[in-house]
Amino acid sequence: MRQAATQELYSYWNRLRGARLSPEREEIDPTAIRHILADTMILEADEALQLPIRIAGTRLNALFLDEQKGNPLVSLFAPEDRAGISAMAQAVLDSQRPAIAGLAAEAELGEDVPLELLMLPLRHRGKTHARLLASLTPQTLPSWFGLRAARRLRLIAIRFLDSDAAVPTSALLQRPVEPAKKPAALAAPRSKFRRFSFFVITGGRDKPEAEL
Repeated sequence: MRQAATQELYSYWNRLRGARLSPEREEIDPTAIRHILADTMILEADEALQLPIRIAGTRLNALFLDEQKGNPLVSLFAPEDRAGISAMAQAVLDSQRPAIAGLAAEAELGEDVPLELLMLPLRHRGKTHARLLASLTPQTLPSWFGLRAARRLRLIAIRFLDSDAAVPTSALLQRPVEPAKKPAALAAPRSKFRRFSFFVITGGRDKPEAEL
């Protein structure tokens, strides 16, 4: 995790869950994360895993120059990357393990925008496969941000936060992922975050970022 907003949201989620694998949706207090609300989302884990956006951060709305609440997050991705994002969400829900993805927002004109997508499992009324707490944070803000809409998002890399092993999309699509063994495996002081190299997914973009 390279972005401060990503780190802050993970720290908040980690404190909330305590000894559990994931906290409850009702425990999320917007005032506690008010400094990163622009980057924060809550996603619904629907049956088709299109991930309708229940709460959309203003940064996502500005990226596409449109209100994204109610829209499927998956629909914002290039067609060839949609199965990968759905598989990432499924893996987070099944294993109750946080995951991070490297993305790029493509523009009609101007440079692409590198972003971090963090997915964190949430319980909702006791159910584990119901909600995801997420953040979508740009590494830089291009000159066109807020003036022109991004065309689509591209998936570059996926990684679980508790593992050094890279996770190709094909692995997520073909077999179940290992469930989290215990919350302590992810616990870390707020000021200390590990950095991981991107894993470039075969068939995706050929622009790997240096770190996740």
